[in-house]
Amino acid sequence: MRSEPLKKLVHYWQTLTPEKVAALAEFYTEDAYFRDPFNEVNGIDAIKHIFADMFVRLDDPRFTIIETIEQDHGVLLIWDFDFRIKTLKPEIKRRIHGTSHIRFAADGRVHYHRDYWDAAGELYEQLPLIGALMRYLKKRAG
Repeated sequence: MRSEPLKKLVHYWQTLTPEKVAALAEFYTEDAYFRDPFNEVNGIDAIKHIFADMFVRLDDPRFTIIETIEQDHGVLLIWDFDFRIKTLKPEIKRRIHGTSHIRFAADGRVHYHRDYWDAAGELYEQLPLIGALMRYLKKRAG
């Protein structure tokens, strides 16, 4: 059974819009830590900037939480992120499968959020030029 903070967080991420990015402070502490393969920041304003920028660069970004594993004050979210890159073949729908390790503060808001996903396999391989190089290197290593 999901805790109330987790239920609210899952709903927030699955219904995220550019307008809802401003409400991040309802779910994250002022000094929250966030890290993914491209960013490592502290503070609510820096985290808001990352997700506001996501809506600038991508069309139809959407998180689908597939599974949650909760223990004590920590959570593992397993998700799919669907999107289209505005400047690179916007007709192609892309998907990244990943996980987030979340830790809640005593007030039920997130104070630690670390995303894990395969940037090389799920993103770089789909890009022109670098994608061909990544596929070649993967083939040679295998």
